Amino acid sequence: MNVDKIREDFSVLNKGIRYFDSACMSLRPKQVVNKITEYYNEYPACAGRSTHKLGNMVSDEVNSSRRLIKNFIGAKKDSEIIFTKNATEGINLLANSFNGEKVLLTDREHNSNLVPWQKFKQGILRSNEDYSFNLEKFSEGVRNYELVSFVATSNLDGYTLPIKEIVKIAHENNVKVHLDGAQHVPHNEINVKKLDLDYLSFSGHKMLGPSGTGVFYAKEELLKNMKQFIIGGETVINSTYNDFVMEKLPHKFEGGLQNYAGIIGLGAAVKYLSKIGMSDIHDHEIKLRNAVDVSGLKLIGNNSGSIANFNVPGVNYHEVATILDTSDNIMIRSGRHCVHSWYNAQNIEGSARASFYLYNTLDEVQVLNEALNKLKKLM
Repeated sequence: MNVDKIREDFSVLNKGIRYFDSACMSLRPKQVVNKITEYYNEYPACAGRSTHKLGNMVSDEVNSSRRLIKNFIGAKKDSEIIFTKNATEGINLLANSFNGEKVLLTDREHNSNLVPWQKFKQGILRSNEDYSFNLEKFSEGVRNYELVSFVATSNLDGYTLPIKEIVKIAHENNVKVHLDGAQHVPHNEINVKKLDLDYLSFSGHKMLGPSGTGVFYAKEELLKNMKQFIIGGETVINSTYNDFVMEKLPHKFEGGLQNYAGIIGLGAAVKYLSKIGMSDIHDHEIKLRNAVDVSGLKLIGNNSGSIANFNVPGVNYHEVATILDTSDNIMIRSGRHCVHSWYNAQNIEGSARASFYLYNTLDEVQVLNEALNKLKKLM
């Protein structure tokens, strides 16, 4: 993987910044930006409604993005790909269509995969002492639920669940599985068909795509039985003053005029990632995270994958982020990272989180290490 070549596609990196906040939002390459601009300059029209030339061009581009994403996650049919604003909307779509009562979550869920389920009877599966997934307790208790909704890879510490084993055990107990893939899909190969996964939600803005884009995947037979969440234009074939005829998949879930530029840009992002290769991207991120000098730091959680989450003893986590930004142009995130429930349970106020992606370098990590060592010495 030629990281120097990759960095040429991200113009913001020419400003001398060291961007370690991709778990919040990734940067975008020129290929994605150009594709978005292409839409506005060459065919700024509606898809699926107008039969003129511009409308047909938009429809073709949107259909192309849907196919690219289907192939990227290994789905069976184009109709199993529903475009959303983000993973949060996908999870809300599922939660508002769920006919059961009992849902099992882990103890490290992002608010987007916690709050929508709080109107149901929740179970919380606690992690092991080393913050790894407790497969034994899961096997013992999963039969008491109708759905498990787990974060595939945690934005807290980069830890990835044993997804294959979870799906197998859940299905043996007639329990469906939904994965919050917001932190998983941008950094790992995934094949929903091989995994036999029921539902998956993920965001475009964490995988080089535009903000305001996301995907909800479900097996076709499950989508057919799901209730509509957002209805209106484009979700119906016909209507009277008293009733309506529902659209077919995937359009019955894509209410209103869509973010066509964003959807087309997301297709370009998927194409970009596919060309580089998710396995190479993942391996590169591991090297970066392993290069972080954690001596003298208080680590938060498991610290694996592309994330290093920590506190510098004696320095407030927000101050750590501010000092790194002003002194060395190092951009990280500080706070509770939308996992307030976990921080409250652990009695931890917050932390500083560095998250890496394909455009980061070992030289940048060395600058981070030097800056953190200065902080440690001062304290």
